Amino acid sequence: MSRYLDEILQYRNAYTLALSASMGSIFYGWDVGLIGGVLSMSSFQSYFGLDTKTASQRADLSGNIVSVLQAGCFFGALSTDYLSSRFGRKPSLLASGVIYLIGSLIQSIAGIGSSQDTGLSVLYFSRFLGGWGVGMVSALVPSYVSECTPRSIRGRCTGLMQLANNIGIMHSFWINYGSQRDITPGEMQWRIPFILQMIPGILFLLTVCFQPESPRWLVEHGKEEAAAKALAFVGRTSPEDGDILRTIEEIKASFVGKEDPPLLKQFLAMGESRVIALRCFIPSLVMFFQQWTGTNAINYFSPQIFASLGISGETSGLFATGIYGVVKVVSVGLVLIFAVESLGRKKCLIIGGLGQAAMMLWIGGYSGIHRSTDIVPASYVSIIAVYFYAVFYCVGWGPLPWVIAAEVAPNHLRTASLAIAIGINWLFSFIISKLTPIMLNNMTYGTFLLFGFCCVVMTLWAYFLLPETKGYALEEIRYLFENDVILRALVDAPCGRIFIGSRCPVSVGELRSKVEGTEKIPAKTPVSIDSRD
Repeated sequence: MSRYLDEILQYRNAYTLALSASMGSIFYGWDVGLIGGVLSMSSFQSYFGLDTKTASQRADLSGNIVSVLQAGCFFGALSTDYLSSRFGRKPSLLASGVIYLIGSLIQSIAGIGSSQDTGLSVLYFSRFLGGWGVGMVSALVPSYVSECTPRSIRGRCTGLMQLANNIGIMHSFWINYGSQRDITPGEMQWRIPFILQMIPGILFLLTVCFQPESPRWLVEHGKEEAAAKALAFVGRTSPEDGDILRTIEEIKASFVGKEDPPLLKQFLAMGESRVIALRCFIPSLVMFFQQWTGTNAINYFSPQIFASLGISGETSGLFATGIYGVVKVVSVGLVLIFAVESLGRKKCLIIGGLGQAAMMLWIGGYSGIHRSTDIVPASYVSIIAVYFYAVFYCVGWGPLPWVIAAEVAPNHLRTASLAIAIGINWLFSFIISKLTPIMLNNMTYGTFLLFGFCCVVMTLWAYFLLPETKGYALEEIRYLFENDVILRALVDAPCGRIFIGSRCPVSVGELRSKVEGTEKIPAKTPVSIDSRD
């Protein structure tokens, strides 16, 4: 434990930067998590007339209220490529916070002095606007943090986004529970959760103001002196330090011939070679996989899911959901401290995927066999399985897609690649949030079986096709995809030698020396603040 404390002290500026940026993920998680509990409140349903609808109509309206946020997130994420390339990561982050706050404010006053239909329309608009800010911050934070932090803690710092996201979700769950239990039924019962979600947005704006711009964006725009100062601040050293100067030169070399390309050229450049195309595709793929674990189905509709497993009553369902949020926060915190930089990205994804698949398949099997609402011993096992599902999600497919997406994307195309990747994440979050209440109503247990099968597929992909990125500087990761990608992935996989025998891929050091035309450079030699161990 003392080693971790020493590391925190050594890199305290880097951790402070990551925590400041991750405040945006708290409001991201808060906005995502509160709506399921609000939808389950009878006061909300009565205010907007949902209680007068049929079950299918209510499911459709609930899906609309949830999914309109994802629609805003989709377009917000796509907008970040131009904004962050043109104006910088930090100004774009601040803009995302302002947009989120405006959307949250309008959500908290939706329906005042208007009819139910008009109030519902205002709620749709405000959730779309708030979603635009959430989408922007979800695309900007992993890029910003990965570009600013040293590689020895880069995975942990980028993964803080998922921890913050879970903290936001947890707070929203408990605020929903407290509102349901302690506030007299009425419109303030559901307005208070909307009002309180503005708090993390305000804290985000206040903390990010004191952080530096991304050094890689500064180098790309010819501001090398400012970039050196930013790196020195994060690494707690001098701008004239030799490691800082070498890092600046490495970043400059990665942008040679690729300086500040127009938006269309960035998208076209994603196909300029097989390696570039693969590195731009992987961020979108891992974000696609993350949504098909089914995690947001539980985040949005956990009260309904717990009810289907035997927990009855609005307050009891919200309490069980609150415990679910606590489990996720504790789990992802432990993973970021002890696993992501020791086990590595790949093993965490494999362990998490297998565990999630097992839990989803169990819940689906139980729900298919036990159709009545009576409580049996297996009901309690299924409820525990939901919590274990949260643990396994936090081991792998919760925090790690954000880390991998930010690491694998090429330097000169990172913002464009991540904009597309996060856009895809939100697109399928929109689709799943829209379909989940309908699937739970029509497919019932088949919903969980579908997500369980998807977890199996993504685990196989991580095992056979994803090389380990832990321990490499951002400028070195391209060599992992130069050749022998499957061979390299299996070398890094548990028991992978069963499939490849004694074969080994060409080392990163050899590939780098060929490209640079120099003597062989060890793959993990500390050459900069971005590569300190």
